[in-house]
Amino acid sequence: MPVTTDAKEAAHSHAVKEMFAGIAGRYDLLNHVLSLNIDKRWRRKVRNLLQPILDNENAVVLDVACGTGDLSLELAQNGKAKVIGTDFCRPMLAVAQEKNGGISAAIPYVEADAMQLSFADNSFDAVTIAFGLRNLPNYENGLKELNRILKPGGTLVILECSHPPLPGFRQLYHFYFGRVLPRIGGLVSGSRGAYEYLPDSVSKFPEQKTLVAMMEKAGFSNVKYQNLTGGISAIHSGIKS
Repeated sequence: MPVTTDAKEAAHSHAVKEMFAGIAGRYDLLNHVLSLNIDKRWRRKVRNLLQPILDNENAVVLDVACGTGDLSLELAQNGKAKVIGTDFCRPMLAVAQEKNGGISAAIPYVEADAMQLSFADNSFDAVTIAFGLRNLPNYENGLKELNRILKPGGTLVILECSHPPLPGFRQLYHFYFGRVLPRIGGLVSGSRGAYEYLPDSVSKFPEQKTLVAMMEKAGFSNVKYQNLTGGISAIHSGIKS
């Protein structure tokens, strides 16, 4: 009997959840070391992009696939909007909750699957997802779900690993991601498989312009993207039509 698409997607989600649960304790250390701390700068760019919304005390912002909460915390810095984080991996959320001490108003974290979020339609002024979209079993349906929970006119911002456009730099990037990163990540985390999954998931993720088209198809307008650090990551943004 053939395996259905739904069964394949459920199996993918379960495997990803278990993988992140296994590396939750070392996740932050490895993120910062393997990116040479550049990931912190990328998150600040997301915050700067959303600053007008974050300055609105009546706004509510959801950080989807928040992991250990680094972007949630960045969004809550010096802002007035309410920031909520959500992830489907409880051990990652446990790490995020431990970080709440530095924020005057603790960020509420909700355990939920990005493919089927436990929020009503038209709930949020802005939604972010950082390094989480490529982990979803179905990008198109994931984007539709993010669109569903946004208010009309609300903003989606995606920060994700991407594809450097320059051929020479692209090859160097793929060598680091495919050969060096799994070895370092495996040694530090004890799970080489998790860091072999990372380059594999990035290689399958859509190119920048393809993601623009997917966002537009999911109901977003004024979709833009900005390459970061030569295109090894990119920020995509769009408005719910």
